[in-house]
Amino acid sequence: MPAWDLLITNARLATMEKGAAPYGAIEPGALAVAQGRIVWLGPQAELPRGEAAEFYDAEGRWVTPGLVDCHTHLVYGGDRAAEFELRLQGASYEEIARAGGGILSTVTATRAATEDELLSGALPRARALLREGVTTIEIKSGYGLELNQELKQLRVARRLQEQLPLSVRTTFLGAHAVPPEYKGRSEDYLQSVLAMLPEVAASGLADALDAFCETIAFTPEQTERLFTAARDAGLPVKLHADQLSNSQGAALAARFGALSADHLEHTNEEGAAAMAAAGTVAVLLPGAFYFLRETKLPPMEAFRRHGVGMALASDCNPGSSPVTSLLLMLSMGCTYFRMTPEEALAGVTREGARALGLGESHGTLSVGKVADLAVWDIVRPAELAYRVGFNPLHRCYKEGRAVELT
Repeated sequence: MPAWDLLITNARLATMEKGAAPYGAIEPGALAVAQGRIVWLGPQAELPRGEAAEFYDAEGRWVTPGLVDCHTHLVYGGDRAAEFELRLQGASYEEIARAGGGILSTVTATRAATEDELLSGALPRARALLREGVTTIEIKSGYGLELNQELKQLRVARRLQEQLPLSVRTTFLGAHAVPPEYKGRSEDYLQSVLAMLPEVAASGLADALDAFCETIAFTPEQTERLFTAARDAGLPVKLHADQLSNSQGAALAARFGALSADHLEHTNEEGAAAMAAAGTVAVLLPGAFYFLRETKLPPMEAFRRHGVGMALASDCNPGSSPVTSLLLMLSMGCTYFRMTPEEALAGVTREGARALGLGESHGTLSVGKVADLAVWDIVRPAELAYRVGFNPLHRCYKEGRAVELT
């Protein structure tokens, strides 16, 4: 007779497995956990007899995989609320940047902050995500733009998972912007980032590398050199691609087998086809689309036509997406980008996990995967995207252990 750590019964399981019923649903279902992993799940009527240290009767509630926020800039100093006011008064991004605002104002504030101060600021943002059923988050650096400052951000990101029941994946984003001391010398700064890379890789603080390939940041040729160096250092790559213009970023990301290409409002058919062939996930960021008042949609039909996996994320950052609600991103993904509720939920579970290289261990309810679970007081899964400003999370488990949500 099997011995389990946790047994959940009378559940409606949204497994989010592909090729099954909508949402991969099993109704009514049961799920058993041992040593932090799912060891059995299936129809309630087929549940084998077994003993469990903890029993939970879900009383017909829906159970999904724990949510995955696969693109955030969660660790930073200061805020940019004053710039928000200026933009509403008609100031352009360029005018704000010339006055010392924009990303460089966040760089200044982040450089001035201690690790403990950055941790103190990041904890409430991470807790807000956790309270909505997020069990895995990605956190980028990119507001230090100097080796020790970048490592400081990455260390704080790692510390978050020591403080909270969250899995944190870290991404080195040294090529986010050109810092003030390199103004007008993007190539010199790129050489600086290339020089940082060996130490960042050796530190073990980064799980991947990202870059901002755009007319206001780094060229495709510069990005290609950085990706080549990342590959040599053993770091997977991701890319901020085609957000403001079609710089062929999606195709570039695919050429290097990138885990994901993110934003993608200006990606073309060729870029979508290349991503599909490479297995690169499209990470859609409706928070930034909304906050920046963008009007050009990502090529959703091209992604569907070519079978590109689509993830959704908060893009939590102080300048263009001050968002700490992944549930809100579900609603925006459906409303702005015309995703179906099932696509949206897959975007913060199965596809979000794939965008972090965690598809084998996270993102769906299946035997052998980590038992990160969210239990919801809803009648149907579509409610998670339908209801705005509403958090129906009833219970959350991290590796089979109940999470304190207060």
